[in-house]
Amino acid sequence: MPGGDASVAEPMRLRLDISYDGTDFSGWAVQPGRRTVAGVLGEALATLFRAPVPLVVAGRTDAGVHATGQVAHIDVDPDRLAALAPRRLPGQARDGADAGVIGLRRRLAGLLPPDTRVPVIGVAPGGFDARFSALRRHYRYRIVCSDWGAPPLGRADVLAWRRQLDVDAMQDAADRLLGLHDFAAYCRPRAGGTTIRDLQRLAIARAASPARACALVEIDVTADAFCHSMVRSLVGVLIAVGEGRFEVDRPAQLLAARQRTEHIAVAPAHGLTLIGVDYPPEAMLAERAAATRALRDDPCDCGGLEQ
Repeated sequence: MPGGDASVAEPMRLRLDISYDGTDFSGWAVQPGRRTVAGVLGEALATLFRAPVPLVVAGRTDAGVHATGQVAHIDVDPDRLAALAPRRLPGQARDGADAGVIGLRRRLAGLLPPDTRVPVIGVAPGGFDARFSALRRHYRYRIVCSDWGAPPLGRADVLAWRRQLDVDAMQDAADRLLGLHDFAAYCRPRAGGTTIRDLQRLAIARAASPARACALVEIDVTADAFCHSMVRSLVGVLIAVGEGRFEVDRPAQLLAARQRTEHIAVAPAHGLTLIGVDYPPEAMLAERAAATRALRDDPCDCGGLEQ
């Protein structure tokens, strides 16, 4: 209509790759009166874009859980993004989305606290959804088996365990849990939502350690998604096997029962790190998001949740 307002630019979706030390956070999700990763990031983004900027994350983590490969997306006003471009970019054009992304990354580095970083920001391809487009999530749990505790520089992300663990027995038990199963026994109860998950990798290995007589055990866990407390519950039963308190077939028996019991202990949060999220090729992002949303789009199923 003549004299009408100019059309408003369509929002631009950005992908954020995020790392954080979860020690001083009450998890990812915003909680009133508590310091959270989403809260800290949200405040910084709102400052830069002068409006709230909702974050959609691949996998919400609980208090004390870390991330080196977290992924989120935001939808922003292209004009406000362009306004963040640095005044000087030697060898690069100052205009366009790329310059705005560079400015956003630099400004976030100045606003965010030291325990939260966003090392990679980019314009997301069409159909990308950080949560629903994800194919699988990768977690790593680290344990130091020593009677003197964890190395000082690794104390924040390593569980110190005073007893030695039989890694071969743990792997034998882990192999029996792989595949598509109902993991209700390894998930803390939640109202509604499915507990069926495809556990694709559960690998236990002794890693090289710089300290003498200090055995570092790493447990790598990969699944399409995780339900509440699933990874740390799996680690808890594998520790019991490694100590000899459980037979190697006990974790599979608990899985088959499909009922949470007191026999499954949840390992401490600080040993757990989200290390990566996999996505399909760009042409399949929208299709993957639609298929996943049809299965998991309910208020009680958090898709990539691990708490």
